[in-house]
Amino acid sequence: MRVVMFGFQTWGHRTLRALVESDHEVVAVVTHPRGGGVYERVWGDSVEDLAREHGIPVVLRERPDAALVDELRAFGADIFVAANWRTYLPAEVFDLPPLGTLNIHDSLLPAYAGFSAMIWALINDEPEVGVTAHMMDATLDAGDIVLQRSFPVGPRDTSGDLVLRSMDVFGPITVDALALIASGERDWQKQDRSRASFFHKRAEEDLRIDWTWSAEELDRLVRAQSAPYPSAFCFHRGERLEIVTAEVSREVYGGTPGRIFYREGDGVAIVAGAQARRGRSKALLVKSVRTPEGEELSAEKYFTHMGGYLTSRP
Repeated sequence: MRVVMFGFQTWGHRTLRALVESDHEVVAVVTHPRGGGVYERVWGDSVEDLAREHGIPVVLRERPDAALVDELRAFGADIFVAANWRTYLPAEVFDLPPLGTLNIHDSLLPAYAGFSAMIWALINDEPEVGVTAHMMDATLDAGDIVLQRSFPVGPRDTSGDLVLRSMDVFGPITVDALALIASGERDWQKQDRSRASFFHKRAEEDLRIDWTWSAEELDRLVRAQSAPYPSAFCFHRGERLEIVTAEVSREVYGGTPGRIFYREGDGVAIVAGAQARRGRSKALLVKSVRTPEGEELSAEKYFTHMGGYLTSRP
């Protein structure tokens, strides 16, 4: 089939590479101009560069406009594919090709539509995550499901681990979904909207540690907000302190949430959980931190004395 691909960053790069290596003809690529944002540098493989290496026409747009529709029509594509396209695609775009637009989303829809799916799923203790290939319609990430691929979340996985695994799925699921569409299959799975959830992008406030969360929840937050993403943070003596690595303590530590309490192994136990005062909660065992100056230290070196508190705000 003749394909126009919309995509950006490493997700789009993996998808384009798979399309180029398939039997389909990529007749054009639409991608965003390169910017200087931090998240553009994190997973920064260039869709534009890969397309030009293969002699594929490139159209640069931050968002669709009237001129783009005319350009797309001239390519005569059978289908569009979208993989990490960052801005809204209107119906005059996604309905333009005869076979519609296939969107690749990094969650097991209908759950975790929207943004930052792997981070939210890890925080919420999902046992598995995955990737969905679905037909695009007017509601974001709500179209009929063509194909899904899932994989388990390991007990010490970080969001970076999950994102890398999902990226490995983007190319194969795109090619396999296009094979189904090319075969004439159209009996796709409707999304069960009673199971749908829609999540916003992560922001500064979402990284803030609330010590009334359980140690298990905070452990997942720290793993979700780990490199290459910004770290979860709190405050110590009025200064911002990032928690780089942590785990759940072996022992139960009672008291007031946020108390810097006890050395356990090579970590420092910070009292956590709404039931901590009843002595029913384990602590977050902090293993390493990052200071306001950007210095990364083991908890053993940073916490020279026990006592005092880590707080959510200065």
